[in-house]
Amino acid sequence: MSAFGRKNGPAGMGAGARPQFGVAKPMRGGSPTPSPSKPDRDDGGDQFPPLPENDVPSAGSNSTGDAMSRLEERMNSTHSGQSEVGGFEASVHKIKEQVLPRLLERVDPEAAATLSKDELSEEFRPIIMEVLAELKVTLNRREQFALEKVLVDELLGFGPLEELLNDPDVSDIMVNGPDQTYIEKKGKLIIAPIKFRDETHLFQIAQRIVNQVGRRVDQTTPLADARLKDGSRVNVIVPPLSLRGTAISIRKFSEKPITLDMLKDFGSMSDKMCTALKIAGACRMNVVISGGTGSGKTTMLNALSKMIDPGERVLTIEDAAELRLQQPHWLPLETRPPNLEGQGAITIGDLVKNALRMRPDRIILGEIRGAECFDLLAAMNTGHDGSMCTLHANSPRECLGRMENMILMGDIKIPKEAISRQIADSVDLIVQVKRLRDGTRRTTNITEVIGMEGDVIVTQELFKFEYLDEGDDGKIMGEYRSSGLRPYTLEKARQFGFDQAYLEACL
Repeated sequence: MSAFGRKNGPAGMGAGARPQFGVAKPMRGGSPTPSPSKPDRDDGGDQFPPLPENDVPSAGSNSTGDAMSRLEERMNSTHSGQSEVGGFEASVHKIKEQVLPRLLERVDPEAAATLSKDELSEEFRPIIMEVLAELKVTLNRREQFALEKVLVDELLGFGPLEELLNDPDVSDIMVNGPDQTYIEKKGKLIIAPIKFRDETHLFQIAQRIVNQVGRRVDQTTPLADARLKDGSRVNVIVPPLSLRGTAISIRKFSEKPITLDMLKDFGSMSDKMCTALKIAGACRMNVVISGGTGSGKTTMLNALSKMIDPGERVLTIEDAAELRLQQPHWLPLETRPPNLEGQGAITIGDLVKNALRMRPDRIILGEIRGAECFDLLAAMNTGHDGSMCTLHANSPRECLGRMENMILMGDIKIPKEAISRQIADSVDLIVQVKRLRDGTRRTTNITEVIGMEGDVIVTQELFKFEYLDEGDDGKIMGEYRSSGLRPYTLEKARQFGFDQAYLEACL
């Protein structure tokens, strides 16, 4: 008998034997090594079942070697990071540099700004032919049309950005100075084949974008948020803050409104999750959508808004208006930055307080970043149930922690326990969205906020996305699982007659 109450010998651990626990199972790859036959021994009972022999990785496993070779390749690789324009586009842009100065000498830019793009093309055509004759440049029909478009975009549009803005497959545009532009297509970042003439050219286009919404950008106000006519969100930062030159980030949104059914078809959620979210939107549950940058928070909020009753009055409050609700009675509100003297700023908190006097049924915040979180919670708890908002967090638990911290950052002098209780009483559901490393966007968690236990907010997970494996093409495989728990928000669903459907979706 050993000192730990185990017998030595075949039934226990013999002399020199090693314990069989603590062997890591390989994630993928590696061929199992057949082991020689061993004498029968005691397995340790049901509490400690024996490890399968093929779970022990072989010493010559290829997975580690493959991983290390990929790391070595990445460490030794070099990337230019420069946008390359070649072929037909390069020749057109080269001719444009010659034609544009002569064209501006013969055209009044202010008069040109009053015309549409089609009208301007008609006016430009004979002048362009005249300039080309002077330069002794001969173009075919295709090159003429391309040149007209480039010149019109230069005068009325956003120059080289127009080509990217008109591409429906592009979801994000990131300009890092005049020589480098990246775009996101189908979840992957690639370099775009466009260039700007110089920093001055890029800065002029940035000014043109922000001037459309009454904002300004220069050395005194080097940061600006704006939006395009189609609802796309724009952020501009200029030198001296940006060291590579003017940087423009554009988040495009689909022209066709995204619905929850479409997100389900895209693989972003399961059928049961889709049903539960539809009921949550229709039954006036207070929903917080949490996720990282580019994870699809705004898209999810727009999709959820489709379930709002058309007879309800909805107010949206944002820094830069990008929400596009699909309701008839919808009033969007937008904050205002301070003027050059630092006066006249209207914050989200100011708009939330004012919105309470406008007889809203629901208040939707595009994104909460600070103390305005307390005003939203107060609205949720004072008859404006069904309100929604988004915030940046990596998990539902972190989302609750961030809401507490944002309120504590403000001037509100109340204890942390009271803040936690306010959150627990106000929020019904947290919807966690993530952008996975393969570029896909998934709804990874739907979590209920139940209440308080001591000074801790208690939650209950209704649905979860579980990672299973990664395919040979790099696609992440997983499955959406229901926890099978009875939801605490069932009473709200019962008030609207959706209790049975909600219960079946969650179980």
